[in-house]
Amino acid sequence: MSNNNVVVFSGGSAANSLTDVFDHLMQTKQCGLSYVIPISDNGGSTSELIRVFGGPGIGDVRSRLVRLIPSSSHYPSRRAIRDFFNYRLAPDPTTARAEWLDIVEARHTLWDDIHSAKKELIRSFLNLVNLEIVKRARPTSVFNFGSASVGNLFLTGARLFSGSFEAAIYLLSSICSIPQNVAVLPAINTNFSHHICAGLVDGTHVPGQNNISHPSDPTSTSTNFAATAAHRTLSSPIGHASDVAGEDADARRSRSSLDHADTIEDANWPGSLPVLRKPYISFTKSPAPPPAPTPPDSFTTTLESTQSHDSDTIIASPSSTTALSAPAENPAVLPAPIERVWYINPYGQEIRPYPNASVISALQTATSIVYSIGSLYTSLIPSLILRGVGAAIAMSASRPKILILNGSIDRETSSAHGAFTALDFISAIVRALRESSGIFDHTVDWSWKEDVKKYVTHLIYIDEDGAPMVDPHELRELGVECVRAWGRRDEDGGWRYDGAALAKALEAIIGTGRARSRRSTLIG
Repeated sequence: MSNNNVVVFSGGSAANSLTDVFDHLMQTKQCGLSYVIPISDNGGSTSELIRVFGGPGIGDVRSRLVRLIPSSSHYPSRRAIRDFFNYRLAPDPTTARAEWLDIVEARHTLWDDIHSAKKELIRSFLNLVNLEIVKRARPTSVFNFGSASVGNLFLTGARLFSGSFEAAIYLLSSICSIPQNVAVLPAINTNFSHHICAGLVDGTHVPGQNNISHPSDPTSTSTNFAATAAHRTLSSPIGHASDVAGEDADARRSRSSLDHADTIEDANWPGSLPVLRKPYISFTKSPAPPPAPTPPDSFTTTLESTQSHDSDTIIASPSSTTALSAPAENPAVLPAPIERVWYINPYGQEIRPYPNASVISALQTATSIVYSIGSLYTSLIPSLILRGVGAAIAMSASRPKILILNGSIDRETSSAHGAFTALDFISAIVRALRESSGIFDHTVDWSWKEDVKKYVTHLIYIDEDGAPMVDPHELRELGVECVRAWGRRDEDGGWRYDGAALAKALEAIIGTGRARSRRSTLIG
């Protein structure tokens, strides 16, 4: 790998739209790329794999690997491989099971353009995971193939065979012909499930990543949800929820749910939180973006030094129609803002895991660090709160640490109390990285400018109605330089970065450590 290396913290689907931008950056700067991906996802078909097999949430890792397959009209098999590993089975479980058997038995049309040697290698791991599915079938628990990702099933089979998540990633990377100077690193290298919990400022706890970002059912609990499980275990026998004196209706429902979950034979530990054991194969995303004016129809292609209405910023002006951003998701609004996120064990108790050693190694040698677009508390924060990550990021003051601000507000960054500003995003990142070093103050003393600059030195943002508000003067006081990039409306009403503009902004910052105009004059 190159001596120059850019580390990108991101989640799955949103940041996947930026891989072409990062690939362009890799080519122009002759650098390597290391993507750090969280493994705490417990929604979609991943939730069924976790329920039956245990193990990490692999969906975001798989989607990034497949997105990184080099495009080439000369190699149609690459497109076939991409289509294969991105393929999802039918939503109906019975139809999906029949389709799965066609794939395992090499009768499905997905195999048509895949080379025989690769086909048989892939089939060997699909047959293995199919055998494991049959072995784990019980009267109370059978695998639900509905909407299952073929790529996720392959990664699971490879992990079960090798006993190593990293080995499974290496195998899929090799099959997908991922370039040698690009690495996809799980935030935690593990064979176990790792769940997160969000604490709201009103004291509410929301366990499970899926419930934090887009719940399918109301799942938020009071702060004593772990104690409720302990009370059930110590105070009463299974099946006698009404026997506990003084127990309120909510506690009885919680205990009844726990009792029922314990009757199901799957990979979950007895007594673990039912909300973490439930499959979330289907959930609703209901975008409700605010109105905003249409951006200009045409732009120039250069980085221009421009005086904004309130400060000097660099404006990256786009020319292409490539549009990139996090989806504008806004399901049910949270009753209060998220205060912090932490990892929990199956019983709801807080734990502090160590990160993948390869992540720390990449951070220690990185020449630039990027916090990409995506869900703040479920895509970025789970990777940042791991022990030692903050220290590894802060160890060099000279390298740029760039936050690409989301182009829209989502459920995690809005509540009944209002929407997050750029300062709120930066505050959450700084708190998370301080927590990774054992500092749990729940607030950031913004007079500690040097502390902020340890973790964030640059902000790239879209200055439009509906996007998070940015006060460049305020951020400059904290040592954060702001770079404004043009964006375009997406189909959901949010804002997407123009690919050319974002690439120019990143090149300017990473090339010098500070943003410069096209005349190489320092701005701000």
